[in-house]
Amino acid sequence: MQAHEVKTRTPRAVKKVVGRGGKRGKTSGRGTKGQDARAGHRKRPQMRDTIKKLPKLRGEGVSRNQFKTEFTHYVVLNLGILSLEFKNGDRVTPKVLLEHALVEKKGNKVPMVKILASGEFDKKLDIRGCLISESAKTAVEKLGGTVK
Repeated sequence: MQAHEVKTRTPRAVKKVVGRGGKRGKTSGRGTKGQDARAGHRKRPQMRDTIKKLPKLRGEGVSRNQFKTEFTHYVVLNLGILSLEFKNGDRVTPKVLLEHALVEKKGNKVPMVKILASGEFDKKLDIRGCLISESAKTAVEKLGGTVK
Protein backbone atom coordinates (compact mmCIF):
# COMPACT_ATOMS: atom_id res chain seq x y z
CA MET A 1 0.00 0.00 0.00
CA GLN A 2 1.31 3.43 -0.93
CA ALA A 3 0.45 6.91 0.28
CA HIS A 4 -1.92 7.64 -2.61
CA GLU A 5 -3.84 4.40 -1.99
CA VAL A 6 -4.79 5.16 1.64
CA LYS A 7 -8.54 5.57 2.12
CA THR A 8 -10.41 7.26 4.96
CA ARG A 9 -12.64 5.19 7.19
CA THR A 10 -15.59 7.43 6.44
CA PRO A 11 -16.04 8.80 2.94
CA ARG A 12 -16.13 12.55 2.52
CA ALA A 13 -19.55 14.11 2.19
CA VAL A 14 -20.02 15.46 -1.32
CA LYS A 15 -22.03 18.67 -1.65
CA LYS A 16 -25.00 18.27 -3.94
CA VAL A 17 -24.67 20.35 -7.10
CA VAL A 18 -27.92 22.11 -7.96
CA GLY A 19 -29.12 23.81 -11.11
CA ARG A 20 -27.07 22.02 -13.75
CA GLY A 21 -29.28 20.54 -16.41
CA GLY A 22 -32.61 18.81 -15.94
CA LYS A 23 -34.03 16.18 -13.63
CA ARG A 24 -35.41 18.53 -10.99
CA GLY A 25 -37.31 20.91 -13.20
CA LYS A 26 -37.30 24.62 -13.85
CA THR A 27 -35.61 26.10 -10.76
CA SER A 28 -33.80 22.93 -9.64
CA GLY A 29 -34.83 23.29 -5.99
CA ARG A 30 -33.52 26.84 -5.65
CA GLY A 31 -36.90 28.53 -5.28
CA THR A 32 -37.72 31.57 -7.40
CA LYS A 33 -35.54 34.61 -7.89
CA GLY A 34 -33.58 36.31 -5.16
CA GLN A 35 -29.97 36.13 -4.07
CA ASP A 36 -30.12 32.42 -3.23
CA ALA A 37 -31.34 31.47 -6.67
CA ARG A 38 -28.46 33.11 -8.55
CA ALA A 39 -25.20 31.47 -9.52
CA GLY A 40 -22.37 32.15 -7.10
CA HIS A 41 -24.71 33.37 -4.38
CA ARG A 42 -23.20 33.88 -0.95
CA LYS A 43 -24.92 35.71 1.86
CA ARG A 44 -22.72 37.84 4.07
CA PRO A 45 -22.70 37.09 7.78
CA GLN A 46 -25.35 39.20 9.51
CA MET A 47 -22.99 40.42 12.20
CA ARG A 48 -20.59 41.83 9.61
CA ASP A 49 -22.58 45.04 9.15
CA THR A 50 -22.79 45.63 12.90
CA ILE A 51 -19.09 44.95 13.37
CA LYS A 52 -18.15 47.33 10.54
CA LYS A 53 -20.14 50.14 12.22
CA LEU A 54 -18.46 49.79 15.63
CA PRO A 55 -15.53 52.18 15.04
CA LYS A 56 -17.90 55.02 14.15
CA LEU A 57 -20.28 54.30 17.02
CA ARG A 58 -17.44 54.94 19.49
CA GLY A 59 -19.12 53.19 22.39
CA GLU A 60 -22.64 54.49 21.74
CA GLY A 61 -25.36 51.94 22.35
CA VAL A 62 -23.13 49.83 24.57
CA SER A 63 -24.74 49.21 27.91
CA ARG A 64 -22.37 49.96 30.77
CA ASN A 65 -24.45 47.61 32.87
CA GLN A 66 -22.91 44.55 31.30
CA PHE A 67 -19.73 45.12 33.28
CA LYS A 68 -21.49 45.24 36.64
CA THR A 69 -22.86 42.20 38.39
CA GLU A 70 -26.20 42.68 40.08
CA PHE A 71 -25.91 39.72 42.38
CA THR A 72 -22.87 38.06 43.83
CA HIS A 73 -23.40 34.33 43.69
CA TYR A 74 -21.95 32.39 46.58
CA VAL A 75 -21.11 28.70 46.65
CA VAL A 76 -22.81 27.33 49.74
CA LEU A 77 -21.05 24.73 51.91
CA ASN A 78 -22.15 23.17 55.16
CA LEU A 79 -20.03 22.58 58.27
CA GLY A 80 -20.79 18.85 58.04
CA ILE A 81 -18.91 18.63 54.72
CA LEU A 82 -15.96 20.59 56.13
CA SER A 83 -15.65 18.27 59.14
CA LEU A 84 -15.49 15.25 56.79
CA GLU A 85 -12.88 16.86 54.53
CA PHE A 86 -10.49 18.60 56.97
CA LYS A 87 -8.47 17.64 60.06
CA ASN A 88 -8.21 19.48 63.38
CA GLY A 89 -6.36 22.80 63.10
CA ASP A 90 -6.57 23.03 59.28
CA ARG A 91 -6.98 26.42 57.61
CA VAL A 92 -10.03 26.77 55.34
CA THR A 93 -9.90 29.37 52.54
CA PRO A 94 -11.60 29.49 49.13
CA LYS A 95 -8.31 28.38 47.47
CA VAL A 96 -7.98 25.41 49.82
CA LEU A 97 -11.60 24.47 49.11
CA LEU A 98 -10.78 24.60 45.40
CA GLU A 99 -7.81 22.25 45.91
CA HIS A 100 -10.07 19.84 47.81
CA ALA A 101 -12.55 19.99 44.87
CA LEU A 102 -15.36 21.27 47.11
CA VAL A 103 -15.89 24.31 44.86
CA GLU A 104 -15.32 24.92 41.14
CA LYS A 105 -13.78 27.93 39.43
CA LYS A 106 -16.12 30.41 37.76
CA GLY A 107 -14.25 31.35 34.62
CA ASN A 108 -10.77 32.11 35.91
CA LYS A 109 -11.84 33.20 39.38
CA VAL A 110 -12.09 31.39 42.68
CA PRO A 111 -15.76 31.73 43.71
CA MET A 112 -17.08 33.42 46.85
CA VAL A 113 -17.96 30.85 49.52
CA LYS A 114 -20.60 30.97 52.25
CA ILE A 115 -20.54 28.44 55.06
CA LEU A 116 -23.76 27.36 56.79
CA ALA A 117 -24.21 25.43 60.03
CA SER A 118 -25.94 22.26 58.85
CA GLY A 119 -24.51 18.79 59.57
CA GLU A 120 -22.37 17.21 62.29
CA PHE A 121 -19.37 19.38 63.15
CA ASP A 122 -16.58 18.33 65.53
CA LYS A 123 -13.33 19.92 64.29
CA LYS A 124 -11.29 22.94 65.32
CA LEU A 125 -10.84 24.88 62.05
CA ASP A 126 -9.35 28.24 61.06
CA ILE A 127 -11.78 29.74 58.52
CA ARG A 128 -10.62 32.75 56.48
CA GLY A 129 -11.93 34.65 53.46
CA CYS A 130 -15.36 33.02 53.53
CA LEU A 131 -18.73 34.42 54.49
CA ILE A 132 -20.21 32.48 57.38
CA SER A 133 -23.63 32.42 59.00
CA GLU A 134 -24.00 33.42 62.66
CA SER A 135 -24.95 29.90 63.76
CA ALA A 136 -21.97 28.42 61.90
CA LYS A 137 -19.65 31.01 63.44
CA THR A 138 -20.78 30.17 66.97
CA ALA A 139 -20.40 26.43 66.24
CA VAL A 140 -16.80 26.93 65.03
CA GLU A 141 -15.81 29.21 67.92
CA LYS A 142 -17.44 26.88 70.45
CA LEU A 143 -14.93 24.16 69.48
CA GLY A 144 -11.97 26.59 69.67
CA GLY A 145 -11.76 27.45 65.97
CA THR A 146 -11.35 30.93 64.51
CA VAL A 147 -13.25 32.89 61.87
CA LYS A 148 -11.71 35.87 60.05
